[in-house]
Amino acid sequence: VETLLGYIGENPGREGLLDTPRRVVEAFDELYQGYHQCPATVLDRTFGETAGYDDFVLIRDIEFTSQCEHHMMPFYGKAHIAYTPVERVVGLSKLARLTDIFARRLQTQEHLTAQIAAAIDEVLKPRGVAVMIEAEHTCMSVRGVAKHGAMTFTSRFTGMFRDNPAEQARFLSMVRGSLR
Repeated sequence: VETLLGYIGENPGREGLLDTPRRVVEAFDELYQGYHQCPATVLDRTFGETAGYDDFVLIRDIEFTSQCEHHMMPFYGKAHIAYTPVERVVGLSKLARLTDIFARRLQTQEHLTAQIAAAIDEVLKPRGVAVMIEAEHTCMSVRGVAKHGAMTFTSRFTGMFRDNPAEQARFLSMVRGSLR
């Protein structure tokens, strides 16, 4: 951290920067805590009392912040996740926690989208998973081309969502209801 401060022309020994290296390490502990968390553990508790529910479960507008692995700059937005359970469902907050585990790592949005879908598929073994992420990347909005407000959308469909365009359309329609 001191080397980077010197590189940008700062004096790491000045009063306002004396504790900066420690603060940066503390911030990194928080920003990158996903490396120390297990996605499968978050999804391991399920509930079987579903009264035969056989449609998909959608949680939309899960806010997250991540860090671009190319520039180590934030990107942030919302994840929308649906899955069609087989007999058992997972607690709703668990999908938000899963999103945070993967978001709290150096990432690309594409990889984040794929990791969330794969973890749900592997652990819950549902009939299908749909994940859509919309995010603004500060590596594009505050540097480089400086296009503030430009949003990137990524999606991943597995199982019945991949194989059935009508289910994809229904998922996207329900997600778009939040994009007014």
